[in-house]
Amino acid sequence: MADSAGPALTHSQRRIAFVAMTDADLDAVVEVEKTAYTHPWSRKHFSDSLQSGYPAVLLLGEALPGEVAHPGRVDGRVLLGYLVAMPGVDEVHLLNITVAPAQQRQGWARFMLDALVLWSRGQRAQWLWLEVRHSNTPARALYERYGFAQVGLRRGYYPAGQREREDAVVMSLNLVVAQAQATQQNTP
Repeated sequence: MADSAGPALTHSQRRIAFVAMTDADLDAVVEVEKTAYTHPWSRKHFSDSLQSGYPAVLLLGEALPGEVAHPGRVDGRVLLGYLVAMPGVDEVHLLNITVAPAQQRQGWARFMLDALVLWSRGQRAQWLWLEVRHSNTPARALYERYGFAQVGLRRGYYPAGQREREDAVVMSLNLVVAQAQATQQNTP
């Protein structure tokens, strides 16, 4: 999914690129994760995903004038977001997609979803799956606008506090149908 050697893309007046996540990136990723969620993934979650060979990418952008990259990177680029996915037979499961809090509401989540869908189609996946906290209405709305459908509920899936659990909404996107609809909309 990452191609750090290829040309940078542009979005929102900023040069950006996807770069494969490595163990060297985990301190910065975990720092963003802790600022983005009340119950963040641990370093071990990310490390285990990398060791399993799951696709994991960073979305990096050049710092804009006056912008301070936090967390700081040696290369001066800003960590806009990241995602981790797990391929399966005819499907991909989105395990984590996060936009750094300072970069939210700029279209980066949708941009990363677009890239994941494109990559998933390249893997010949027919479905994209995810779970999202029931209380995360902004994310659920984004997924619904994107074309995901709620297909189930996992009771008590997420930690929600001391001895408390929160349900996960299971959502899926049929990549074959979504591609056919997109082709139909673009046909004159």
